[in-house]
Amino acid sequence: MNVSPLAPAEFPVLPSIAGVRLSPLELRLRYHGRPDVLLASFDEGTTVAGAFTTSKCPSAPVDWCKSILGNGVARALVVNAGNANAFTGRHGDASTRATAAAVSSALGIAESEVFLASTGVIGEPLDVGPIVAAVPELVGGLSAADAENLKSAAHAIRTTDTFPKAEGARATLPSGAVVNVAGIAKGSGMIEPAMATMLSFVFTDAAITAEALQSMLSPSVTTSYNAITVDSDTSTSDTVLVLPPVPPATTSSPGPTRRATTSWPKPSIASTSAWRTSSSETAKGIEVRHRQRHRRRVRRRSSADRPRHCQLAAGEDGTRCI
Repeated sequence: MNVSPLAPAEFPVLPSIAGVRLSPLELRLRYHGRPDVLLASFDEGTTVAGAFTTSKCPSAPVDWCKSILGNGVARALVVNAGNANAFTGRHGDASTRATAAAVSSALGIAESEVFLASTGVIGEPLDVGPIVAAVPELVGGLSAADAENLKSAAHAIRTTDTFPKAEGARATLPSGAVVNVAGIAKGSGMIEPAMATMLSFVFTDAAITAEALQSMLSPSVTTSYNAITVDSDTSTSDTVLVLPPVPPATTSSPGPTRRATTSWPKPSIASTSAWRTSSSETAKGIEVRHRQRHRRRVRRRSSADRPRHCQLAAGEDGTRCI
């Protein structure tokens, strides 16, 4: 596969995020030579905020995530590339439940704490058997979310993307606390407002309540993910999740991305404006600066003329892929 001429010169160096562990794995569900399934686990107390496609025919994983988002708690995330598990009816619903149940059992967490995302060909039933069978191996491969592991995770969620997409940022809150943000994303075809067709997962070491986090994410999505268009098609699988694990009370090895502290401050909504700005710019960096479609011009639309579609679109290699 030829790499898009719009690809950045190099993959960004992302900050490590405490409380996040990643396990990318090559299952060859559709792609060979790279990981195509990702398991992420999070420390107890991790909150979550999300935004999803506005398509009238969302995928089974989107329906699952929307049904549990209100709990405001996440302990795991499973992403598979190659099959979107969309337009798959009861089979799709059963696939999501089977995946959540397997991860729940392996990690000793509630099924309602397991978030799911799928991307790839639509209308094709997902054979969940290999994913469920690989859960023990995925769990055994969990390791810290450092720069190299985040890069592997970005590869694992690609479909027809010709390069992995990621961005990182750091912000200093008015309280003086330094927080880090690391985000990965995929997006290849169906670039249209109402989520800009992608999966994106943003991790941060700021301690934020689910309510405050959602209040920051929703307007940030409006001015970032929902503000670009290329081919006027809206995907069925669009998902953005922001996951801040609660940092440990003490840090024994302070480094450039974390400050040693004995009491990590929990910022209020008012004190997180710097974090919100950083997170929003991270989102824009992932989807706008790294846009790899062959059209060179990305145009912006106002909210008044953003259509809502539920259509198919061709990926870069000609497959119908979202």
